[in-house]
Amino acid sequence: MSKAKKILEEAREIQTPELDLFDRGISSFEEMPGLLNMSQLTRLTLSHNKIKSIPPGLANLTNLEILNLANNHIEELPLSLSSMPKLRILNVSLNRLYKLPRGFGAFPVLEVLDLTYNNLKEESLPGNFFMIETLRALYLGDNDFEYLPSDVKNLKNLQILVLRENDLIELPKEIGELSRLRELHVQGNRLSILPPEIGNLDMASNKSVFKFEGNEWVAPIADQLQLGLSHLMEYLRSETYRVLYSRFSTNKPPVPSPCVDKAKKISRIR
Repeated sequence: MSKAKKILEEAREIQTPELDLFDRGISSFEEMPGLLNMSQLTRLTLSHNKIKSIPPGLANLTNLEILNLANNHIEELPLSLSSMPKLRILNVSLNRLYKLPRGFGAFPVLEVLDLTYNNLKEESLPGNFFMIETLRALYLGDNDFEYLPSDVKNLKNLQILVLRENDLIELPKEIGELSRLRELHVQGNRLSILPPEIGNLDMASNKSVFKFEGNEWVAPIADQLQLGLSHLMEYLRSETYRVLYSRFSTNKPPVPSPCVDKAKKISRIR
């Protein structure tokens, strides 16, 4: 009997609400018979395995609140996941996702969505992706985004937005409408300017985090960053910067192709 099967049998016997199958060499759900009937589960960890496909029947686990599928070989997700009534945390980082299914934004109570280190870009997101109103943290780092859709403004409860290590050329001004945002990570992109609306955010307080390293900022922004974050935020709100931003936006130089440092995608630890 495999380790996974043994753990499943024990879990069924004691009706445990939490099941941890981390790093068990699992390649498919066929190796976990009966898992999709364990309706008592509230937390399921299947990270660091070799799973390629997620069956739609996983949504039968209607009491599931936390689902960790990180570091597998998953290339697509079933739409049924977004119908799970109690799912609050979904981690699908370190996989091989190129797109998300249509309608994927229908989660009723999702609070944390981690899509770090996949192959996603703006075209990968379904039309209703930014309609997850309950979302508090969205992790999109280490993907292939050049732009972020302006619909991000609909995530009114968002507190953490991670966009590090993409190919972002600019940020949408609508980020400035996310009044609850307390963490913004944009380091390691191709940004040179920031929309003035970012100045509306409370990013300079000691309870906030704004990561911006590894971008080619224009001289005025770079100068303000040298003085400190509070200076930058004040500068973004100034009329002087609004005039400069308008000028920068209309006279932007051609953006160089992203460096093929996407070897980072290949060097994932499996």
